[in-house]
Amino acid sequence: MEFNGIEVIGLVAAVLTTLSFVPQCWQIFKTRKVADISLTMYLIFFIGVILWLVYGLMIGSLAVTLANSVTAILVAIILGLKVKYSNK
Repeated sequence: MEFNGIEVIGLVAAVLTTLSFVPQCWQIFKTRKVADISLTMYLIFFIGVILWLVYGLMIGSLAVTLANSVTAILVAIILGLKVKYSNK
């Protein structure tokens, strides 16, 4: 993986967009309210993130790989909490 100025921009973008999921995860942990979370949207998004992760690995992009690895984990947590708390 080549590390250059373009990759730095990608890493900064990756950090910011990935961090945008942290407040949603935290809010669900605190309130256990998931009624307004769309299961379909998060499932489709999760599949897309996994495909972006594969793409990042294939092209050797650190930014794409890291961002989508962490985002996949955060989205998986949100999906798990949605399933867990929807039945209550």
